[in-house]
Amino acid sequence: MPEKVVIIGSGPAGWTAAIYAARANLQPLVYEGAASDANRILGTLPLGQLNLTTEVENFPSWPAGDTRGFLKSALPPERWPYWVEADKPAPSHGINGPELMELMRQQAVNFGTRVVTDDITRVEFGKHPFVLHPSEGGPITAHTVIVATGARANYLGLPSEDKYKNRGVTACAVCDGALPRFRNKPLVVVGGGDSAVEEASYLTKYASVVHMILRRDQFRASKIMQDRARTNPKIQVHTWRVVDEVLGDDKSGVTGVRLKSTQDSTTETIDATGLFLAIGHTPNVDFLGGQLKLNDKGYIQWTTPQRTYTSVDGVFAAGDVGDDYYRQACTAAGSGCMAALDAERWLAAKGVH
Repeated sequence: MPEKVVIIGSGPAGWTAAIYAARANLQPLVYEGAASDANRILGTLPLGQLNLTTEVENFPSWPAGDTRGFLKSALPPERWPYWVEADKPAPSHGINGPELMELMRQQAVNFGTRVVTDDITRVEFGKHPFVLHPSEGGPITAHTVIVATGARANYLGLPSEDKYKNRGVTACAVCDGALPRFRNKPLVVVGGGDSAVEEASYLTKYASVVHMILRRDQFRASKIMQDRARTNPKIQVHTWRVVDEVLGDDKSGVTGVRLKSTQDSTTETIDATGLFLAIGHTPNVDFLGGQLKLNDKGYIQWTTPQRTYTSVDGVFAAGDVGDDYYRQACTAAGSGCMAALDAERWLAAKGVH
């Protein structure tokens, strides 16, 4: 018998969709992704991008407080992140990303969500019920599908960059820029498009100076954004440069970056406590095999305003896989709620209960 709702993905959008679908007695099945080396390298492990983040200060309902005490009471011990089990210091504000994601997952499970720790590698949306192919086991069928596989930030691929991720290396200024380690300190932003200028401008509210690193001698950003960067007294633009290595130590995390000229072999070092990558995101849509319409940036196209409908009737998209603009945890969660409600109403209209 086909599943009523299958949710692919396990970030804030996926778990919120699961919570709403489970409370509507739709018995959702979540494929949260495989805990594999391939997913680790891609940054697509279960629990989404927040699981790769440390302090989360901007998710509603998590002010400073005894989050650890609640976490221990809300999660079974086998789901405690390792630093909770080891009684490491709690964040000064908010909650750590993996802790928040474990709580979302547990809330969905509490309402009856079934979870499979595996990837969906191929889909067949040309027939109904839809057919989904996991990497292990036989295919499953579903009346509706919610795609919530997110988008992964693009990184430079340096070993030193990977070493200091979440210890000064990040790809989201809005998420992390206000953290204490970045306040009144020099920061580095890599990228020359509109997003990079937006990130740099945002960071000037907190940083002592923001160094923008451009591979060539000009921005890719729109003229108005270029002017914004060049006229901001806190932004220093470095042209014909690339990041050669992220510098730091085990105690402090990032302490600087070494830049290399793209015109000769010269290098220079910039002191900084943070490296912010603004070189784009890649939506996780390869497994779809081109069966859903994408926008010009490669994200799933929402086909109806204020709805999570896609180009295939009965398939819905939630979170960053369809959002190339906001890319925040709370907006992803909101669209997960919308997708579950859209799926519920679609099933009701088809007489599936």
